[in-house]
Amino acid sequence: MTALVDEHPRLGVECVLRELHIASSTYYRWRRAEKEPCERRRRDVELTERIKEIHAEYGGNYGSPRVHAVLKREGVCVGRKRVERLMREADIAGISPRRKGFTRRDPKASLAPDLVNRDGCRSSEGASLG
Repeated sequence: MTALVDEHPRLGVECVLRELHIASSTYYRWRRAEKEPCERRRRDVELTERIKEIHAEYGGNYGSPRVHAVLKREGVCVGRKRVERLMREADIAGISPRRKGFTRRDPKASLAPDLVNRDGCRSSEGASLG
C-alpha cells in the first residue's frame, strides 16, 4: 500500500486513501511500522542472532529442537514454533541423521536355491486349499 503512494507522489496521499477506502491513520501507522519495527520484530532479530550463534557453536548440526533446548537451558522464554520459523526465515537448518543403509543384492550373485519350494506352493497347493 505504501509503495503505491510512493510510486505516484503527484496523486496525493489523501486522494489515494479515499479511493481505496483506507483510513489515513492506518496509512500513517504502516509508515511508522516501516521505520520503527514493533517489539516482537526487534526481539525476533535478537533471537535470530542468538540462534545463528548456537547453530555455529555446535558446528551447524543442531536443528530447531536442539536449538530450542539450548535457549530454554539459557533461560530464554521462546516457543519451539517460533524458533522453527526464525531458523526457516534465516535459512538455517540442522543436519538430519543419516538413515541406516539397507541391504542391496549384488546383481552378479547367483540366487540361493529354493529349499521350501515356494514357487510350486502358490500355484498347485493354494488351489486345493480353497
